[in-house]
Amino acid sequence: MRNVLIGSTLILAAALSRLLPHPDNFTPIAAMALAGGVYLEKRFALIVPLAALVISDCFIGFHNTILFVYGSFMLIGFMGLWLKSHKKFLPVLGTALLSSILFFIITNFGVWLTGGGWFYPRTWQGLVECYVMAIPFFRNTLAGDLVFTGVLFGLFELSLRSIRASEKKAIQENS
Repeated sequence: MRNVLIGSTLILAAALSRLLPHPDNFTPIAAMALAGGVYLEKRFALIVPLAALVISDCFIGFHNTILFVYGSFMLIGFMGLWLKSHKKFLPVLGTALLSSILFFIITNFGVWLTGGGWFYPRTWQGLVECYVMAIPFFRNTLAGDLVFTGVLFGLFELSLRSIRASEKKAIQENS
């Protein structure tokens, strides 16, 4: 239960950070999903980050690609569940990078598909153009995913170490 409280607090704080001014796509979305999968109990791992995203989207606004955004977010959450048993620096870094790529591919496909002729023609050339035009946003997505993954995982680990040290000290004092 302790992890749910810590996790929910950190994830909700990350979601609220989406409401502050920030560069386009420099957000904690993937980090919330990865950290939820790693640090929360399995039954809360996908629900808490998704709820945080929905709450922040109530203020930011919903759009026609929301299913693609949430779908990619859920896949990233499943990656976090896998990461739970592989929680070392390189796998965390690799899943953060893969999260950025996955989010880019899925959400921009959604932009192309739902925007149709309004944004990009529904042709192979239109799809390629959609991805090319999104490259500047990908840089921010990648930077945000790496920064927020480092911050969230760092805060989780510091919190857990502090709690373990306090528990160890309490046990020693009671012995």
